[in-house]
Amino acid sequence: MKKIVTIGGGTGSFVLLSGLKKYPVRLSAIVSMADDGGSTGILRDELGVLPPGDIRQCLVALSDSSDKMRELMNYRFENGGLKGHSFGNLLLSALEKINGNFLKGVEDVSGLLNVKGEVIPVTDSDVNLYMELNNEKVLKGEHQINLDSEIEKRGIKKIYLKPKARANKKALQRIKEANMIIIGPGNFYCSIIPNFLVNGIAKAVRDSKAIIVFNCNLVNKKGHTEKFTLDDYAGIINKYLGKERIDFITFNSSRPAEKLVDKYQKHKEFLVPFKKELKRERNYKIILTPLLRKEASKPNKVDVLANQRVFIRHDPDKLAKTLMLLLELEDNKNLIKAII
Repeated sequence: MKKIVTIGGGTGSFVLLSGLKKYPVRLSAIVSMADDGGSTGILRDELGVLPPGDIRQCLVALSDSSDKMRELMNYRFENGGLKGHSFGNLLLSALEKINGNFLKGVEDVSGLLNVKGEVIPVTDSDVNLYMELNNEKVLKGEHQINLDSEIEKRGIKKIYLKPKARANKKALQRIKEANMIIIGPGNFYCSIIPNFLVNGIAKAVRDSKAIIVFNCNLVNKKGHTEKFTLDDYAGIINKYLGKERIDFITFNSSRPAEKLVDKYQKHKEFLVPFKKELKRERNYKIILTPLLRKEASKPNKVDVLANQRVFIRHDPDKLAKTLMLLLELEDNKNLIKAII
């Protein structure tokens, strides 16, 4: 059985894993532990637990349990002192307290949800994400970084975790064993890059014999990646990996409904551009294929992060099918629209 490792966090990983779990592969989802916003942030501050939010989303995505159980894990309380909290976040935090270990709590919930594959926190260290800008301003925490709209304008001096984090041994082992490693999609500086700041992860990916695929985001983020092209994303990921290691990039070739495009543009968030011609030769191939989900998603009204959720999203099945074709590329070249 082929082994696939995904690296990311948040909504992007949820979409990706929802499609991949339908195929006969061994899935290992490595998840960022830098989240400190919304329900997760409150639980971290008040209970001293590790961030459960991104882990919960991945567990639900890979669950083969009942619809009701998955609904329960994602349920957010609408009133009272628990308003905005997800039941799944509370469950993971409670199990961490019971076990005295977050990783054991994740294993327990995996069993309850009949998870297909495994969800692996990139580290079990209690860390915070920091970003120092060129004007010497320091942003502390994923939430603060996520809300800052002048990052691209000021320029990034460095991004780091504090304290320094050591990689989960299981994450390193799964990367070593993988046939394919999939990076993204997701919040670039808050969900994707933090994984490569954990000691050992970048080297493990760099040294891996696996096919490395980057799922390019559909829309740039205001103030973060506003002017990014596909190649800018790839260049920065390769920079953090320490080598031009990406083999393939999936890129959506279809256009969202104009009303959605207009909505994003009003907030200075634009579709990621792809420039076919470059002054230098690319070391990766680009897979152009329709990857959009037709219907826009609607945020949960009690989700305190609702305004940050993405409405233009990848279709889980289209994305998964493309990735599986790549895994067996030699037998399926004729089914891919274009390889550039």
